[in-house]
Amino acid sequence: MHIRDWPTEERPREKLLARGASALSDAELLAIFLGSGLRGRDAVQTSRELLAAHGPLRALLENNPTQMAKLPGLGPARACKLTAALELSHRHLAAALERGEVLSDPHSAGRYFAQRLRGRGNEVFAALFLDTRHRALAFEELFQGTVDGTEVHPREIVRRALTHNAAAVIVGHNHPSGDAEPSAADRAVTARLKQALSLMEVRLLDHFVVGDGAPVSLASRGWV
Repeated sequence: MHIRDWPTEERPREKLLARGASALSDAELLAIFLGSGLRGRDAVQTSRELLAAHGPLRALLENNPTQMAKLPGLGPARACKLTAALELSHRHLAAALERGEVLSDPHSAGRYFAQRLRGRGNEVFAALFLDTRHRALAFEELFQGTVDGTEVHPREIVRRALTHNAAAVIVGHNHPSGDAEPSAADRAVTARLKQALSLMEVRLLDHFVVGDGAPVSLASRGWV
């Protein structure tokens, strides 16, 4: 049965308009981008097969456009659309940070770090530099390491904060293992960094650890 022959309330586009995007499954959201499926299959069935073979959704979207274009049911045009949609999401979160929404919505910074760092094959330590109104000035990936660790130099973060004339900093790094639980080393680096920045009258607002689930905020645990 073609999607146009489905009950109206079950068609992905109509369902989205009536109930919102959050009501759709991963396959239904993906089907809206595909528009049509492989021969003999509708877009939703093709999407389900894509996710079963190359998913879950996050893993599928972590492919670069060239890799995505080779997957059955996608191709260059659809791969470009999906990559562009993902970049729009990144920029949407970045725009919220630029408006100074870090304090009104602290989780927005965590989501931003998760989008930028999740899925990387090695540890990456990054910093978000903020002005006196806590609007984003710059986001920089400062240190990269191995699968299970990276060396962080607080002096370099202080230097970059002064370069940007930042009043505050939020830092974050990923755990390629997927386990976002902060380690003893993570807590130690946070304490050293907070102390180093405070000497320059720059506040460390938070340190996020990114894994498979929601990013963990060290500030929420009282460790910043």
